[in-house]
Amino acid sequence: MSSLGREEGRLVNEVWVLGGTGRTGRAIAAELARRGAAIVLVGRDASRLDTAARALGARMVVAGSPTAMAEAIRRERPAVTVNTIGPFQQTAAVIADAALEGGDYVDLGNDVATISQLVERDEPARRAGHTLVTGAGFGVTATESVVTWLVEGRPPAARVRIDMIPSIASTAGVVGDALAATLTEGLPGIEGGGRFQGRRITHGRLAKAPFGGSPTRLTTPDGDQVTTALLPLGELLAAEHASKAPFVDAGSSEAPSGALARLVMPAGLTLLHIAPLRRFATRRLAAVKVSERPRPRKHSWAHARVQWADGTTREGWLRLPDANDFTATVAAEVTNRLLAGQGRPGTYTPAALFGSSLAESCGGEYLLAEELNPRTPHDV
Repeated sequence: MSSLGREEGRLVNEVWVLGGTGRTGRAIAAELARRGAAIVLVGRDASRLDTAARALGARMVVAGSPTAMAEAIRRERPAVTVNTIGPFQQTAAVIADAALEGGDYVDLGNDVATISQLVERDEPARRAGHTLVTGAGFGVTATESVVTWLVEGRPPAARVRIDMIPSIASTAGVVGDALAATLTEGLPGIEGGGRFQGRRITHGRLAKAPFGGSPTRLTTPDGDQVTTALLPLGELLAAEHASKAPFVDAGSSEAPSGALARLVMPAGLTLLHIAPLRRFATRRLAAVKVSERPRPRKHSWAHARVQWADGTTREGWLRLPDANDFTATVAAEVTNRLLAGQGRPGTYTPAALFGSSLAESCGGEYLLAEELNPRTPHDV
């Protein structure tokens, strides 16, 4: 990490963690503090910020909205801004634009709209000489990393199927406003104006596909059997970029895969395109209580099957710890590398910037399916 100094009474090379009192923000800030970074926690609640900041020996900035946070970023110009505030399709652009005026930017966005917004800022980032990193969490980083690992040194692929299989321990509490809004805004595929944003890549373009479609049963290298199904998240774009494949499907073990769910979900998602109903659903979801429970499987997994035009296929797994722990480690590792001057101007997802070895440095291990002889995935 680059050395620290002082400028106008504050530390330079500061890292601002937006949403610093949330579960993910606190975990990222703690990991960065462990690495010796100068942390500033940013959020709305002064009391909670003060408690969290004192625990880390960090500075704090109180800002009541993304616009207010952006104004503070422009004023103080942190070296790296880490945005953990969802829904990212509402916060990423305004925060990233402010961050570009004086430093680099990292977020955890994993929906198609957010990643597309950041990609649109690639040229401004290059002109500014700064780095924008989106998708610095489990879903995007894990799946694009295993694809990157499988295709290294090979020509563009023809078809790719990726699957994310998170295993997460939950603590007692409520879902909360930020996560609830991220889910209700991101899953329906809503962009500005209510446009449909696509659920698979077909002929190199986002295309419609059944929500929860193409259910596939997988057996992990640990022997756990899971079913994954199509989920319209930003992993699609990252996997397409990594593989150069014109056909990409992205599945998740969190997607509803039963026949009844596949019939009901389209109607529910259509209703979420109606703004008042979406806001109502967000409020109700935010208040849902979550019980404490251990993670359901020993490991989290990312899986990919890559096929080339000549019929050659490669299938691989990335073995990971708790998905939330991996998210915090990835965001901190990416931020630390940016502080050390290892970024490049432009917009990137984590593995696109730092390669497949990034996941290994964050506790991941790659496994080739042909060396494990697992059960072949099949449609349910």
